[in-house]
Amino acid sequence: MARIIAITNQKGGVGKTTTAINLASSLANAKQKVLLIDTDPQGNATVGSGIAMRELEATVYEVLLGETSIAQAIIPTQYKFHILPSHPDLAGAQVEMTQLESRDQRLDRALSGITEGFDIMLIDCPPVLNVLTINALTAATEVLIPVQCEYYALEGLTSLMETIRRVQHGLNPKLEILGLVRTMYDSRNNLAIEVSEQLQKHFPDQLFRTLIPRNVRLAEAPSYGKPVLEYDPQCAGAQAYLALASELLRRNTINHKPLRNIN
Repeated sequence: MARIIAITNQKGGVGKTTTAINLASSLANAKQKVLLIDTDPQGNATVGSGIAMRELEATVYEVLLGETSIAQAIIPTQYKFHILPSHPDLAGAQVEMTQLESRDQRLDRALSGITEGFDIMLIDCPPVLNVLTINALTAATEVLIPVQCEYYALEGLTSLMETIRRVQHGLNPKLEILGLVRTMYDSRNNLAIEVSEQLQKHFPDQLFRTLIPRNVRLAEAPSYGKPVLEYDPQCAGAQAYLALASELLRRNTINHKPLRNIN
């Protein structure tokens, strides 16, 4: 059975999609069979993986509405992993899905038929709490939370944790917290150091040791439709995501304590 990891944070601009793309690439580099699932209508994970949305015949939108099978929508990328792409039409799915049976479990049901084909599935979630995010959390076995090492880093984490608890109790009791990963870290910045220390204080058992640096090459790679490992494999950003992939493969969520509220 595949590990299904939802990468989510209700706060935007925290490196969520950057983490999804580059973790998929790094895990594939570690010989894992990886599927990246783009559930964000902006489609940044799709474009950042070198996929032209205008050429797509089927996307996660049609899968969620039951108009096509997930096997027909999954396509290979140039970078050793597969992707279930997104499209701006997905924004309308939130309204259309309200009329559908089991609307919060559409993705879970679609993925159930292909879990034997992959080792790890990564779900890039929208930066809001909506039916698409709930679908991702209901389908997932684990949650990875990117947290930006800048001002207001802890903003929204309490509400996100409450959302995860509700999904655990009502829709997906098997859902576990994989951990939090610090992104956009600059060791020369006193604020970044302070935020990192706050995260260590509040989440000592859930924080990944790997820090994702603020890195120019990491920021440039999506504009070329490439993971940073393909764009500049020797840069600090590429090496950080390789280290994160290695740490993720070693991590066992069963031994982790639940996230607690921030006081």
